Amino acid sequence: MSQSLLAPGAVLALWTIIMFGWVAATRFPALRKAGIDLSKAPPGGRGADLENILPRETNWKSHNYTHLLEQPTLFYAVIIFLHLSGGNTDLTRGLAWAYVVLRIIHSVWQATVNRIPVRFILFLLSTFCLLALSLLAVIATLG
Repeated sequence: MSQSLLAPGAVLALWTIIMFGWVAATRFPALRKAGIDLSKAPPGGRGADLENILPRETNWKSHNYTHLLEQPTLFYAVIIFLHLSGGNTDLTRGLAWAYVVLRIIHSVWQATVNRIPVRFILFLLSTFCLLALSLLAVIATLG
């Protein structure tokens, strides 16, 4: 496994793009099936406008893509802080990889099964990893 603390961030960024592809691969066929012609959509429309039109299973992928653009932005900042301040240790790399693996599992779960209790546990576990990384980043940057 890479000794770079930035590698987990790169993998999560790639995963986010993969999720975007999954959104497109499922949303466009669902739009066609619903008889929606995007060329005739009114100006200013958003994906959220499709919530009650497309099947919920189709929307789950979009929800997850949005989630990958929320909390993980903190993850990217934290691993950069750690990288720049000498906080690249076995512990921080392990926590960073755990965060990424948990977020990928969370994505697959939310996009396919989407049972909230399991999804919440996956989110909570990844958040604990991010909390630990954040505390270690504060220690590394103040030390």
